[in-house]
Amino acid sequence: MVKHKANKRKKTYTPGQIIWQIVRYFSLIFFSFVAVIPVVSCVITAFKTEEEYQTTNVMTLPKSFVNFDNFVKAFNMANMGKAFLNSVIVMIFVLIASVIIGTQLAYVLNRFQFPGNKLIRNLFLFASLLPAVAMQVTVYNIMQALGFVNHLYGYIIMMCGTDVISIYIFIQFMENISISLDESAIIDGASYWTIYWKIILPLLKPAIVTSCILKGVGVYNEYYAANLYLMNRNLKTIAVSLYTFVGPLGSRYNLICAGVIISLLPALIVFILCQKQIYSGIAAGAVKG
Repeated sequence: MVKHKANKRKKTYTPGQIIWQIVRYFSLIFFSFVAVIPVVSCVITAFKTEEEYQTTNVMTLPKSFVNFDNFVKAFNMANMGKAFLNSVIVMIFVLIASVIIGTQLAYVLNRFQFPGNKLIRNLFLFASLLPAVAMQVTVYNIMQALGFVNHLYGYIIMMCGTDVISIYIFIQFMENISISLDESAIIDGASYWTIYWKIILPLLKPAIVTSCILKGVGVYNEYYAANLYLMNRNLKTIAVSLYTFVGPLGSRYNLICAGVIISLLPALIVFILCQKQIYSGIAAGAVKG
């Protein structure tokens, strides 16, 4: 048997395609460099002593990378242990409330047609367009009248407010779940609550993962509202605790960078352990949405 080898032609590029390839790879390298430089600078600064920070530039390497004094000082002076606990408590309660409220609202708006359904959806869309800062005076007056200011439970209740983006994620995902599942369950005698709890909610897992990632990152990094409503030192969250080293006489950026790295570690560990679920959740949510 004679084997014929196919002649492989080398792909030729036009001058325009070559220029486009150069521009594309240059932009990728450039923006990757822009994204990495701040992280590298933060790590370098975190290991510098006070004297090294004052006498060297941000990219000069420290004398030693095994000096963890800045991390110990940042952790103790900013009371980061308590701040981590507060952030975790807030995030757990907010994510649970956001998932329960968001999925139930999406279930009602998607599965039931009633007068005002479209109006409610449009009101949610209108609410998402309003800047949060513009409503802070009214929100603060309400929080103060209810006695929620400077209380962790009050801050949690405020952060549990309706998350419009999560609701739309759930609605869009739910539109791809066949309504015949609901009809079959109703024929078998299931109630609306049973349908929601045992059929709809498990199928919304990818959308829930996507929503929790978006909401969780926002809650963990929230500074403005946490600084406004939690003035007690023992109630500060991790984002607020980093501002301990910022003052009118100057900022101690070596300690700030050490605190930033400490605050990143829990998120990094969670990402490494759960990256498969995170990627699958985002991909499935994007496809279904």
